[in-house]
Amino acid sequence: LLVVLREGSARCRQRDFAAAAARFSTALELCSKGFATEDPLKSSPDDISRLASWIESKLVICYLKLGQPGLALHHSHRSIIQNPSHFCNHLRQAACFRCLHRYSEAARSAMVAQCLYILAEDAELETSDLLQLYWQAMTEEALSGEVSFCVLYTPFEKEDKADKIKEAHKTFAEKHPDYMQHIFTDPHGIHLLPEKAESHPGQQYLLTMGFRNKEIGKTVEKFVTRKLPVFPGQKITFSPSMEEEAETFWQNTGERIVAAMAFIGSTKIKDERGPCAQAIEQFHHASLLSHLQRGEEQAQVMTQAMAELATVPYLQRVSQEDDKLLQSLMADAMDIMAGRTGERAWTKIRKV
Repeated sequence: LLVVLREGSARCRQRDFAAAAARFSTALELCSKGFATEDPLKSSPDDISRLASWIESKLVICYLKLGQPGLALHHSHRSIIQNPSHFCNHLRQAACFRCLHRYSEAARSAMVAQCLYILAEDAELETSDLLQLYWQAMTEEALSGEVSFCVLYTPFEKEDKADKIKEAHKTFAEKHPDYMQHIFTDPHGIHLLPEKAESHPGQQYLLTMGFRNKEIGKTVEKFVTRKLPVFPGQKITFSPSMEEEAETFWQNTGERIVAAMAFIGSTKIKDERGPCAQAIEQFHHASLLSHLQRGEEQAQVMTQAMAELATVPYLQRVSQEDDKLLQSLMADAMDIMAGRTGERAWTKIRKV
């Protein structure tokens, strides 16, 4: 294994990324066969996970250099699953999303990277500022290409939330009259913006969204305001005979709803619906992709959900009940990826 890793690193330095990717892929195979340590009985599982994560991160770099961001994204998810606390893994994930023009998701990954970096004991202000700039750039890029909705962030302290929401709606109407078909303020989560800590220490915001299309706006609001996220068009996903209707729904509505949901997540670390809410949204998304027979996209979304779940305990306190749900959803995701079925957390959530 050591020989293969040295060869892969040497190929990287020579900028022969195709050969490097082949060597690192071989290294992953050797890890899975038990060659990660000389004596498995004396080694920590965390050490093996960190090594696997490091190899996955090298594959991310190789595939980005080779112009294959989709493949790089898959390995970035896997690197996070193996070592979710390392901010660089999330920053590489952001780079992959950026290359795929998925800027809202890139912004979320950059936000998570910045939060994890701040939590690290040896965090430097200069690096933190750079991470914030990257997060800000991705957020701005996401909004610049968006035509179906517009947003307003309102500073929020501890005042009455209902009054603040009314004030935000009035301000939004004045600033964005073209997006008044439907407006709402996210009630389940205080948002953060990439601003310098010394100028806005701990500043939190309410997010108000306005839509050109009334139905899409109402659907996104229903999704965001429910205690348990339920993907719109869910009934369609349970009717295998209605594939054409599902495809039409996805093209006309589903993609725009997913885009709005992804943007909401780009400035929200903690969700009042629970720490697993973001991952449950991705489970719903994967279910619809499965019904549309987009197996490759479904697998990638499920891997993304696993990376999301793996990161949760490093960003916020998790209650015993939430931890049990988190572990059950992680097991469900692995079963779905392996094609297995069974009655567990995700199945019960869908039934509810």
